[in-house]
Amino acid sequence: MTEALWSLPVVRLTPLFASRTVTPLDALDSVLARLRAVNARLNAVIAQDEAGAWVAARASTERWARGAALGALDGVPFTVKDNIPAAGLPTSWGSPAWRARAATGKDFLEDELPVARSRAAGAVLIGKTNVPEFTAQGYTSNALSGPTRNPWNTALTPGGSSGGAVAAVAAGIGPFALGTDGGGSIRRPASHTGLFGLKPSLGRVARRDGLPAILLEYEVIGPMARCVADLVAVMTVIARPDPRDPASTLLPPFAVPEPRRRRVLHVPRFADHPVDPEITASTDAIARALSALGHDVVTGPAPFDVAAAAVIQATVSQAGLAWLERDYGVAPVADGLREMAAQGAGLSAGALFAALNAAAELRRHLGAFFTAYDLILTPAAAALPWPAEDTHPPMIAGLPAGPRGHAVFTAFANIAGLPGISVPGPRSSGGLPIGVQLVGAPGADGLLLAVAGQLEQACPGDGGWPMLE
Repeated sequence: MTEALWSLPVVRLTPLFASRTVTPLDALDSVLARLRAVNARLNAVIAQDEAGAWVAARASTERWARGAALGALDGVPFTVKDNIPAAGLPTSWGSPAWRARAATGKDFLEDELPVARSRAAGAVLIGKTNVPEFTAQGYTSNALSGPTRNPWNTALTPGGSSGGAVAAVAAGIGPFALGTDGGGSIRRPASHTGLFGLKPSLGRVARRDGLPAILLEYEVIGPMARCVADLVAVMTVIARPDPRDPASTLLPPFAVPEPRRRRVLHVPRFADHPVDPEITASTDAIARALSALGHDVVTGPAPFDVAAAAVIQATVSQAGLAWLERDYGVAPVADGLREMAAQGAGLSAGALFAALNAAAELRRHLGAFFTAYDLILTPAAAALPWPAEDTHPPMIAGLPAGPRGHAVFTAFANIAGLPGISVPGPRSSGGLPIGVQLVGAPGADGLLLAVAGQLEQACPGDGGWPMLE
């Protein structure tokens, strides 16, 4: 073979396993060699279970040899974000306080359900990826592990909070990763690194045995990968109901439909929030591509109250951090998070109830919206990647931007329980990845993947790899 095994997606690896051209042991060896070659520059993977990975790859190799493979993920190396428990690996949550709690034996020792399902399907877990403290910021750095860097420019951040996950996949450290998205934490980092990242509908990926839910049901687990077919392969394994997660029993079975003509609302910006002009141009190009594919694309404003959605997200985040500190005895050390926790501790019950009631109203309002439209198209992030040590870009398009100014486009989908996907668009003039976001009605995860697949074929990327060697 002329291509390194670490560079191959899931959908090319497993046919090679089936033909016995290569084995899962070969694939693991290649991915671990890639990790050793590039991870020091990225700080993407912060904990490894190499011994466990070799055991899993050997077992997978034996299954493929006797024609008893477990499916499309059998033998495929992957990583897990460090706020998703995985047996045999620490779960630090980017927090010295949580790490200290784990040292007392109070950590979570089981696989969270999507990890368990991935491993039961034969996927080979190689390690945990870096996160910001308590996964509560839009970049990736913490007092335990330091900053993660963007493979396309290591001076810059890959975003967050799934920054370690996307940096790993974009650099070839496993073809897919599992992460979480509580306000855009899969979609924005995927957009900053040239990946496809799916935030599933509420309940689409059942959860069990996870960390304290500081973002309530707004946070879901989903995959990041270099192609749409790999997202489908992973979702086929993890997108199944479980009676221990009642929300997972309310959706129809996961399926990817034919991408027939759809009605798309293109929202270039939210109210007066600044957007980098190169991101606007990239999103406009995707809107034109959707039209060329036969979809009905209409440009208009956001179909909901953007300011109200921001208040909901901020209120729940603040209250969640305050609850974590009070009930679990762990406090953040990052300046911005200490302030958020203090604000949460000062919230009244009435303020929190008002935010939750506004969230319910947003869900009802968008439910009605999706009777007229099938999809919403927006930028995935308002800013290009910024310096890796900085929590956020202070300026966007020449205008001041607050800590969440880069993140305005994504949280509404979490609040409303909607699926969203980041799709690579045309890159910046400097070669940085830019992603767009598609959001659909509850349960429309398969539709998002179908349309993303259309765009992947119509607007192929450059197919290159970041220069890390």
